[in-house]
Amino acid sequence: MTTSRAEITLMAQIQHPLSRSPRRSYRRDDARGGGRRAGAANRAGPGARRGRRGDGRAGRREGRQPRRAARRRLSLRNLARAREEAFRRVDELRADLAARYRDRDLPPEVLLGFDEFLARHGHRTAAEIDAGVPRWSENPEPVLALAENYARTGSAGHDALQRFRAAADEAEVKAAEIVARQPSPPRARVTAWLLDRVRGLIGMRELPKCCAVLGIAAARKHVRAIGFELAGAGWVSDPDDVFFLNYEELSDVLDGVDHRDLIAARRETRARELRRKHLPRLLLSDGTEPETLLPQQNSANTLRGTSASPGTVTGTARVIHDPAHARLNPGEILVAPSTDPGWTPLFLTAAGLVMEMGGPNSHGATVAREHGIPAVVGVPHATTAIPDHHTITLHASTGTIDL
Repeated sequence: MTTSRAEITLMAQIQHPLSRSPRRSYRRDDARGGGRRAGAANRAGPGARRGRRGDGRAGRREGRQPRRAARRRLSLRNLARAREEAFRRVDELRADLAARYRDRDLPPEVLLGFDEFLARHGHRTAAEIDAGVPRWSENPEPVLALAENYARTGSAGHDALQRFRAAADEAEVKAAEIVARQPSPPRARVTAWLLDRVRGLIGMRELPKCCAVLGIAAARKHVRAIGFELAGAGWVSDPDDVFFLNYEELSDVLDGVDHRDLIAARRETRARELRRKHLPRLLLSDGTEPETLLPQQNSANTLRGTSASPGTVTGTARVIHDPAHARLNPGEILVAPSTDPGWTPLFLTAAGLVMEMGGPNSHGATVAREHGIPAVVGVPHATTAIPDHHTITLHASTGTIDL
């Protein structure tokens, strides 16, 4: 994959702020320590030759690391230049981008970039555990909207790549500080190795979910193929109608039973539930919502929740219930009921996050910390209490929001 194409792959090619960038060694080593080791080796005489040979090999390995780091930095600079050029093109083509992509009326490098992104990540979407929800590969408009938002980040002073680089540099400094605080060289080496492993493997925490979503997407593809056959035969009105039937009912349709009225009723129920503004976090067996019985902690001008990512930010609130067609301008504060991986692209341009549900380890809180934006979660009725396009201030360190 060439870098110009990779740039259109958006989040897939942005380096994780906690990943190694570039790989560095956090050995406790200073001039005095190096001098003491050299002096001890000289005093040891011929018996220390094996140690010196070992030190030489270690030195050669250490000498190669700066050259690798330099090559990585050069690669990152080339990547950044390619990214800027690719997104400049997307910014120029922003008008009617979705329609032009469907008509294949875009420059070849942009088309190839989007095609490769969808080939690799097209099984993802918002609410992706639901097999009835269209995937990005079926409806790429959310990805195109992301590209439009991302194209605006640099010129608006909220460049996502710069934020990731700053977070990666900060992670390097913090890791070095942790190693330097260790009381002995053996503990420092163990700590450095553990930090290296954690940072290298932390991305695998998403692997089980990714594999599950791949399976759901494959199942959807096969079930939808049945839907196309039934729609072509006139037994259902739309191929996606099959997702409103269970297996027994689907078998009935194949036997000639007309379930179109049942499908219409279930579609209406789903549409009504999607319009629901508030989802209780907990319900008792008698239908009581315990949170309604608790004393109200919010005041007329202040909302309270749980601090999930520290910081303070003032910006325009954007209340979003569905990320599929959402537009979040750089510097705006995302206000949502909850988030899942399908919401992650919106974090590229968000200046802060407010969520009705979740805690410090929920998806939105974790991604907010990775992107270095303030976040307050567990704010009851946030999407109704905060007016859309209203200026608010997040004091995320204390978990409060000023309206």
